[in-house]
Amino acid sequence: MKLAERLAAARGETLSPPPAAPAPFAPATDRLTDSRLSSEAEIAPATGEDFPPAADDTPALSSLVLPGPLPEAPTEPAPRVQAGKFDALAGLKHRVKQELLDRIGSRQSDSSLSDVQLKDFATRELTRIVAEEQVPMSSEERIRLIRSVSDDVLGYGPLQELLDDDSVTEIMVNGPDQIFVEQKGKVTLSESTFASEQDLRHVIEKIVTQVGRRIDESSPLVDARLPDGSRVNAVIPPLAVKGSSLTIRKFAKDPLTVEDLIRFGSVSPQMAELLRACVEAHLNILVAGGTGTGKTTMLNVMSSFIPQGERIVTIEDAVELQLQQEHVVQLESRPANIEGRGEITIRDLLKNSLRMRPDRIVVGECRGGEALDMLQAMNTGHDGSLSTIHANSPRDTISRLETLVMMAGMDLPQRAIREQIASAIHVVVQLSRLRDGTRRVTHITEIQGMEGETVTLQDAFLFDWDAGVDPRTGRFRGTTRSTGVRPRFVDKFEDYGIKLHPSVFDPGRR
Repeated sequence: MKLAERLAAARGETLSPPPAAPAPFAPATDRLTDSRLSSEAEIAPATGEDFPPAADDTPALSSLVLPGPLPEAPTEPAPRVQAGKFDALAGLKHRVKQELLDRIGSRQSDSSLSDVQLKDFATRELTRIVAEEQVPMSSEERIRLIRSVSDDVLGYGPLQELLDDDSVTEIMVNGPDQIFVEQKGKVTLSESTFASEQDLRHVIEKIVTQVGRRIDESSPLVDARLPDGSRVNAVIPPLAVKGSSLTIRKFAKDPLTVEDLIRFGSVSPQMAELLRACVEAHLNILVAGGTGTGKTTMLNVMSSFIPQGERIVTIEDAVELQLQQEHVVQLESRPANIEGRGEITIRDLLKNSLRMRPDRIVVGECRGGEALDMLQAMNTGHDGSLSTIHANSPRDTISRLETLVMMAGMDLPQRAIREQIASAIHVVVQLSRLRDGTRRVTHITEIQGMEGETVTLQDAFLFDWDAGVDPRTGRFRGTTRSTGVRPRFVDKFEDYGIKLHPSVFDPGRR
């Protein structure tokens, strides 16, 4: 059949009486059939034409990206086609992918091509290659095949579908055969898998090379990020015994706002009003919580309260914060190179930030000796700083801060450390992930000072556990309510002309 006739047949048109053809495949039963593509319009959104358009006018797949270096052609032999549809489709996919890689390789030698041009070329060639394959397929199967090969070559393989799904908040890969996802606070096993450990390793290497990191046997674990800011952690053998491990914490394309948190029930309107006032009044605030409780999201929301025009310096291991202000300097630590040189730590960046005339210093997370430098900065005129820390309660936050300060290597008396904490930190915002999958602010706690050898705390808001659980939905009915105690730091609001309505601290108000 001529190419024009094959393309017309794929569109359901008839140029001439079609020749007899073998019976088309039934819908494939492998994982390609579970692809998110269910509409031909996803392939050609720009033209509105049925799939596929003419070869020379094939539009680029606008939803695809070209992250990192393109993969080399696989060296393993093509899968042997056996009597099943799964093997036939696997063999077809291998041939199409191999041919696409060969054609891309020939164009990559043209250094004048941009990444966008190379991506457009790849998507056009992919459509041509599939059309040239004289294998009878339904239009839906053809779309699935093109999307699957596109994800493998131009995206992140089987992870691309999960990354494009806005309902997925976290992806956890435990080896090539096991991918778990978190949706609506619940973790489930995904149907997606990698074909081999080699394919999984290739995706990991593609991710880390984009941000100038490396992963190999000499450096088998790494923190990185995706172009959209999603956080990535990867561990490969020999540390990961049963195959490479990859964890991706996704962030919303549009950063959440305080109105979103109120709508979700994570905070109450009174709490949001108080937190806004605390940020505007330049109080030093720590956001505490366990893994996956939403600390970074809360830090993003609270940073949105910083007035425009203030100079903000953010310091992170891997850039995650999505600040909306204009005057922002983002600093990112750097690991040592293959020779063990060139490492730039959070402590180095924090010390340097003090010479950058910051109005605010935002540390993504305190997890080591940088806690001492942060406390010193807060105590030397850099009020209004924000950071996060792993801790299960406000009292645990104090104990953990003490431990982190000791990790700085300074032989400081315990009382001196506690005095630093009591004078530097004003507010602890405690988050928890409840067993119904929701994330809530369970404490807003004031650090009042020292009483003997103890740092004194006073809760301004506490989660109401007594409200119980709704038996129909399984969700907690409770919310975080005021304790009725007016924090001492409210007096500082007057210096900035901030007025809080007295009902904010009314324990009966919801």
